[in-house]
Amino acid sequence: MLLRLGNRTLDLARGAGVMGIVNVTPDSFYDGGATAAREDAVAAALAHAEAGAALVDIGGVKAGPGQHVDAASERERVLPVVEELRERSTIPISVDTYRAEVAAAALDAGAGMVNDVTGLSDPEMTAVVAERPDAALVLMHHGGQVRGRPFRPDYHPDVTTAVRVRLEELIAQATQAGVATEQLVVDPGHDFGKSTWHSLEVTRRLPELVALGRPVLVALSRKDFLGETLGPDVTPQQRLEASLAAAALAVDRGAHLIRVHDSAATVAAVRTVETILGRRPPATALRGLV
Repeated sequence: MLLRLGNRTLDLARGAGVMGIVNVTPDSFYDGGATAAREDAVAAALAHAEAGAALVDIGGVKAGPGQHVDAASERERVLPVVEELRERSTIPISVDTYRAEVAAAALDAGAGMVNDVTGLSDPEMTAVVAERPDAALVLMHHGGQVRGRPFRPDYHPDVTTAVRVRLEELIAQATQAGVATEQLVVDPGHDFGKSTWHSLEVTRRLPELVALGRPVLVALSRKDFLGETLGPDVTPQQRLEASLAAAALAVDRGAHLIRVHDSAATVAAVRTVETILGRRPPATALRGLV
């Protein structure tokens, strides 16, 4: 399965791609703003590339509840990072935004994918991507949660079926607006509008979303449902092992892209799983032969 990202192409049939997170925000739930400055964000993106990430995802607005960020401020945070990174590296760039105007500017500056966590809340988003056939677009199921927290969410007949149906609707909406099917990626939206039970179930039933025929992106890294799996006081900083376990399971069940804070550790976990499953050979296999 090939995914075009600007002037680069990922062959996801050869292995899952790790997407390194770069938050150009002062209020990130995990790092608290460690990469809010341009130079720190660029350095973090380059570190992801060095660690083996297949692409990086740059965002200028916290996905959860937080301070209001207008479009001009979001552009001021994101574009300088995209521009400098494009000058210094060939790694494909995704931009995490729900605003069509920010997406257009980022794609023109060298990004190759738009990661829209609001499920096309901006009606102009599809036009932006349709006009750029070498760009990809992530369609995420957010369950009605846009920068909010879920409160007793309920899905019928079950969460995975509801997610699949909504993703089918988003795919149809995008293609009817002129976006090629080959440009689309789907994301079940772990923790967005979902309880911990919901996110766990969607993870178990990922093959039902893989059956949609589009690359499946999962953003599991250090999320609340993993913390609650381990205990009531497990902070995001204490969720690395759980994140790696979830990433490994997701790859086993067919996920194509894994969005993470910890690229080096996740790349090692993903490649190990793929080798055990017979999807790729060992990097070296001399034991018992020499």
